[in-house]
Amino acid sequence: MNYKMKSTMNKLVKYSFIALSFTLMLSCQESNSDKEEKNNLKDEPATEKEKTEKDNKSIWIDADVAVGMERYGREGYSDVDDGYAILQLFKAENVDIKGMSAVFGNTRIDDAFRLSQYMSSEFAPYDIPVYKGAGEAITLDSVATNPAVEALAKQLKKEPLHILAIGPATNIATLVLLYPELKSQIKEVVLVAGRRSPTAYFEIGKPTVRHAPDLNFDLDNDAFRVLLENDIPVVLCPFEISNKVWITQDDLEALSEGSPGAQWMAEKSQPWINQWKAMGEEGFNPFDVLASHYLIAPKNIVKEELSAHLEIHPNDMKMNAEGKHFKNYLICNSTEGAKVTYCYDVGENYHQKLIKSLLK
Repeated sequence: MNYKMKSTMNKLVKYSFIALSFTLMLSCQESNSDKEEKNNLKDEPATEKEKTEKDNKSIWIDADVAVGMERYGREGYSDVDDGYAILQLFKAENVDIKGMSAVFGNTRIDDAFRLSQYMSSEFAPYDIPVYKGAGEAITLDSVATNPAVEALAKQLKKEPLHILAIGPATNIATLVLLYPELKSQIKEVVLVAGRRSPTAYFEIGKPTVRHAPDLNFDLDNDAFRVLLENDIPVVLCPFEISNKVWITQDDLEALSEGSPGAQWMAEKSQPWINQWKAMGEEGFNPFDVLASHYLIAPKNIVKEELSAHLEIHPNDMKMNAEGKHFKNYLICNSTEGAKVTYCYDVGENYHQKLIKSLLK
């Protein structure tokens, strides 16, 4: 072999070695990259479900459930809207309901407790404990606890909570007074009450207009005052927003084809919608469901920051009665009082989103 050929062979061997080394280096890099990618995947949530569970809101429901109840002391049936709010939360995928408590209001406490237990046992997607709460308005000079208050306090010691209080705020106010150290654990209390002025009447019926009460507030003024004076984050979903949403006979028929919970609500809502039709309306306002909807999808609710305080004015429920009658009003405006989130309208295609949330 001559010198030139030998030199060429040496170069080929040298370049082959370099190429082989480079290939091995790339292979190692790719292998390390694969390992790094696998490690990164291990660091991510294993499933979308785990991510959802991590982001879920921990919620406590406090309600005066009266679905299907005949009224005490007068003809007719009680409100069904608490049931819609609870059913909507049962079907929501972004909340974790830690407990339910009953309170007086639309009906007596024993009925509210029984119906809360029924909804939890029959329609809840998982085990939700139910506790019996206040049977009357708070008495400030003799504040007494109850099983609902104690259960809520126990849960707040474990974790912060969003509280849906869709009856009188008695249980929540009692907790604040007896366990003031737990106030910081309350992320917000969502209530159904309030108005912008004392003459912003809650009017229903056609052509004869009737005034409806601000029932949750009217039944326990002091409870709302406790929340406002203790810097509790308060969200109000008043008549102003719920009066813009209607459940019709067509909606009840759609619900009757849904889940057992939706079917039950449709059946029990028939006497209630009949009462509204007798007043000239085509359907009824599902008051409390606006509050539950705020918790699961606040982007669908139009709101603003206002100040809330109590004022005394002539009683709008006794406008034609003999004598002089006055009562407290929960007034929300920009002048004075505790800061609150005031919900006053719904977003685009809200009705469709509402029915869809009940039919999941």
